[in-house]
Amino acid sequence: MVRHIVLASGSPRRRELLAGLGLEFEVRLLPGIDESYPSGLSGEEIAKTISRKKATAYRQSMATDEIIITADTIVCVDDRVLGKPKDEVEATEMLKTLRGRSHQVITGVTLMTSDREETFAAVSNVTFSNITDEEINYYITHFHPLDKAGAYGIQEWIGYIGVERIEGSYFNVMGLPVARLYQALKQFL
Repeated sequence: MVRHIVLASGSPRRRELLAGLGLEFEVRLLPGIDESYPSGLSGEEIAKTISRKKATAYRQSMATDEIIITADTIVCVDDRVLGKPKDEVEATEMLKTLRGRSHQVITGVTLMTSDREETFAAVSNVTFSNITDEEINYYITHFHPLDKAGAYGIQEWIGYIGVERIEGSYFNVMGLPVARLYQALKQFL
């Protein structure tokens, strides 16, 4: 059966990355999806839980020939989850927390059809240089990273000047582990 692929994400980065696989897809958004999670979960379980919740929200409205793709990316440092900052002050604090050390970027991905569901998580370890307060302020002022987990986009200026090392998928850090997603899609399609 040929499946119609639906990317259930408003992220322009996820759209760009999925398009890079050369697949036809549509973007569909539902407002107000609950992204809460129970306390005590590991970073991987948090990302997977939120991704599954997003997919479940689409179950009622999906067609039988569709495959829904949802994702959620979090940043973890010292077992602390850094989501999207609420303002520039919080973004500054997040970047100060990340500078000069390593953290994990975890993306949970769910693929769902009318009769099947699979969720996985990809983990990348990212090491930041000891970026200065001035560099953090410049980035926040010029790039407005309030829509990004951990308050940064690796594909932006801060990634160019601040990321010393990555272990794992660069694209995962952008928000979608496309190589792993491609293998999972082959199983579904």
